[in-house]
Amino acid sequence: MTSVTEASTLSSAEAMRARRKARLAHALNRTAATLQIVGLGWLSPLLRMAAGDSPRQQGQELWQQMGVPLTALMLFLAAWAWLAPQVNTSLGAIPGPAQVWEQVGVLHADHQAERAKEAAFYDRQAKRNAELLAKDPAAEVKTRPYAGKPTYLDQIVTSLKTVFTGFLLGALIAVPLGVACGLSRTVNAAMNPLIQIFKPVSPLAWLPLVTMVVSATVSSDNPTFEKSFLTSAVTVTLCSLWPTLINTAVGVSSIDKDLMNVGKVLQLSGPTMVRRLVLPSALPYIFTGLRLSLGVGWMVLIAAEMLAQNPGLGKFVWDEFQNGSSNSLARIMVAVFTIGLIGFLLDRVMLAFQAAVSHTGTR
Repeated sequence: MTSVTEASTLSSAEAMRARRKARLAHALNRTAATLQIVGLGWLSPLLRMAAGDSPRQQGQELWQQMGVPLTALMLFLAAWAWLAPQVNTSLGAIPGPAQVWEQVGVLHADHQAERAKEAAFYDRQAKRNAELLAKDPAAEVKTRPYAGKPTYLDQIVTSLKTVFTGFLLGALIAVPLGVACGLSRTVNAAMNPLIQIFKPVSPLAWLPLVTMVVSATVSSDNPTFEKSFLTSAVTVTLCSLWPTLINTAVGVSSIDKDLMNVGKVLQLSGPTMVRRLVLPSALPYIFTGLRLSLGVGWMVLIAAEMLAQNPGLGKFVWDEFQNGSSNSLARIMVAVFTIGLIGFLLDRVMLAFQAAVSHTGTR
């Protein structure tokens, strides 16, 4: 009898361990999927190793996820440091990694110094206004805005605001049009020639037209948005909406016809069918288009800012090119790496947003 009881107890304990192990594996799988989306997939092998998985297998996975990319990056930096001094330009030799990193610190110090000047400027105004009000409580005081030059970080913020504005405007246009094209052959036939004509147009061709239209329609007397901002944002919209429109149309047109027939049998209204059936089914295609559009918009924005001399990273690159100082090349390379890094982060943001609103097998 005792043997039977002990066997039953052992069996129950093993079952509990198996359930705990299964729950842990499920949690690790969900965590790994999330880390992969945000670009931290190399943490997954470390978590699995800490949870007791095979150290050898997880070590190989860690090498694949982290070791190989780091090795490639180190080789790239070594080749850059070796080749850069051998290439001479009118501004001197191409800067190596050390010189570029040094300019990162200089640009950050410039930003901090400019913010200190701004704070001192407003402090002086506040002190002067307080003195005026102390002498005459009815005195009219004014606070003038700080007119200092924008720093490198300010240019980054300006570019991000502009690209998101243009991207959102493009998405608001492209998604409804794509749904209409996917649902109606007539609409698709009408829109297809326009898409094929305007999709290849360069931002350098759109920019003069947009500049003239914005200048003619937007008042210069304290406008809600600055003309330079609107010019860049509209140019981004015109160049970035096409991938979203095309992918949305393809996704909607490829929806299972049986699913659409079910909606008709249930007598769903048009808006309800679009909201409940069409959009959820086409969501992967829509997000693919949105990710492509955001990448295109980011590239277009830099070119538009350079050509039109609108505030942002593009203007920073052009100003440094025109400046021609001994540090200009290094600062341009800082901007190049910044543009690439921000482009990567924007894509990760869209991928994370897609995972948050889409159904996957891991959640």
